[in-house]
Amino acid sequence: MDKQKKIVSMFDEIAPTYDVANRVLSFGVDKSWRKKACDKTYKLYSKDDISLVVDVACGTGDMCEYWLKRASLNDIRLRSVIGIDPSTKMLEQAKTKKIDATFKEGEAKNLPIEDEAADIVSISYGLRNVVDRLEGLKEFNRILKKDGMLVILEFTKLENETAMSKIRDFYMKKVLPVIGGILSKNYEAYNYLPNSIENFLTREKLVSELKECGFEVLVAQGFSMDISTLFIAKKI
Repeated sequence: MDKQKKIVSMFDEIAPTYDVANRVLSFGVDKSWRKKACDKTYKLYSKDDISLVVDVACGTGDMCEYWLKRASLNDIRLRSVIGIDPSTKMLEQAKTKKIDATFKEGEAKNLPIEDEAADIVSISYGLRNVVDRLEGLKEFNRILKKDGMLVILEFTKLENETAMSKIRDFYMKKVLPVIGGILSKNYEAYNYLPNSIENFLTREKLVSELKECGFEVLVAQGFSMDISTLFIAKKI
């Protein structure tokens, strides 16, 4: 089994407990990160009528729901939301939530969306799971309209070690795998998480890759003492 298929299989296995584990492990703070990402993007895009938002690696549909809710609160007419994920089990969980979105199976590097169809493309805590990352970024560019927005929430690798980064690393490497393993009965999956962050890019490197793939980076902002990072980039 290749690396990408192995990752997808792992997410299939933890899908039934994924939402509970996320809320417990993030202490619910990931909700505020998602809200801020949506609100800031809507403000930057400055359109009150949006045809399509595509959420890649949508998992159980959390971000799809936030796009819809925050559109309403920002007086934006959002006509359509599509969530795409390679994990069929994650999509099954998403469909049980009765979110006003369409869910499709697909990979980041080969999205079932026409050229220049989307106003906004998002991926939340999933980019580091895309093995062919540059192909994925180019695919996001393909489906975006000119001046459309790419929104990335991710745990990036920290450039310099600080007191806060040591606390984050201790939690990620020692505490999170144990709690996540107990909740999901899958210790391997929650050992993968801190390793995937350690092997991922720094904020500066991801900004460089986004520019290489045809984007102008408008926002590269850390949340909660740089635990999470928000990137908003415009297709040029």
